[in-house]
Amino acid sequence: MQDRKRRKIEREFGVPIAGEILDPQHWTQTALKKLPVDGNLDIQELFGRSAPLVVDVGCGNGRFILGSSVWRESFDHLGADILPVVIRYATRRGNQRGLNNVRFLVADGLKFVEKLLPKGSVTELHCYHPQPYHAPEKSLERLLTPRFMAAVHRVLVPDGQIFLQTDSKAYWDYTKSITSYFFNFSERIGCWPDSPRGRTRREILAIKRGMTVYRGSGTKLNHLLEDDLQKLESDLPMPLFTTESYLHKLDYEENLTRQRE
Repeated sequence: MQDRKRRKIEREFGVPIAGEILDPQHWTQTALKKLPVDGNLDIQELFGRSAPLVVDVGCGNGRFILGSSVWRESFDHLGADILPVVIRYATRRGNQRGLNNVRFLVADGLKFVEKLLPKGSVTELHCYHPQPYHAPEKSLERLLTPRFMAAVHRVLVPDGQIFLQTDSKAYWDYTKSITSYFFNFSERIGCWPDSPRGRTRREILAIKRGMTVYRGSGTKLNHLLEDDLQKLESDLPMPLFTTESYLHKLDYEENLTRQRE
C-alpha cells in the first residue's frame, strides 16, 4: 500500500494556521496590488461572483481571515493592513493554500473602509487589536473613533455585523461607550467558539501571557440615516484615554518577534 502523503500544516506559537500548504502548481494569487485611484473596489469583478463579503481591517499576517476563507468557501474575503511586511506574510499564506475567495491589500484602516469599500457591500467587518498608540500625542491616530464607526455602518449590509477585540481595557471601555450608538452591540464572555486558542496572533500572545482579552460583536442599527451618522460623528467623544503601561512591553516584544520572522 502506498504511504499517505504527509499534510503540510503551518503553526504559529504552536497553534495551527488554517488550511494545508499545497504543492506549488496549485497556488493562487491573493495579492491586490492595483487599487482604484478614485472610487470603490468592484467586489463582484474582483472575485468573479456575487457572494457575502467578510472584511478584516488591520488583518496582520492574515490568521483570522485565512481561517474564515478556508472554512467558509461561499464567502468572499478582503484583508487590509497598513504594514506591507505583514501583508506579504498573509499573501504568501493565501497563495500557498490555493485560495480563490480572499484578497489582501496594503491600506490604512480608515481609508480602506471610507474610500475603497462600496456602501452596503459588507456582511461582516472584523477589527482585532487595533493599535492603541500609547504616546498621548498619538491618541488621535487611534482607529476606533466615531468617524470609523459611522464609516463601518455605511458599508455594512442591513443587519450586517461588526466584530471587535482588544487587550486594552481602556480602549475597550471607550469602544463600548460609542459602538452602541451605531450597532446593537454586546460584549462576549470567553473565547470565540471557532478559535479557543485565539483568532489572531496578538490574541494568542495575550492568552499565553494570561492577559484579559475583550471581545464583542454587534448588528447594524438599520434605522440610522446619513444625517444621524454625521451628527454622531461630531457629537461623540474622541479616544483620548491613557493606555495601560504593561501593554507597552507586550507591544515591544511582539515587534521584535515580527522582525525575526
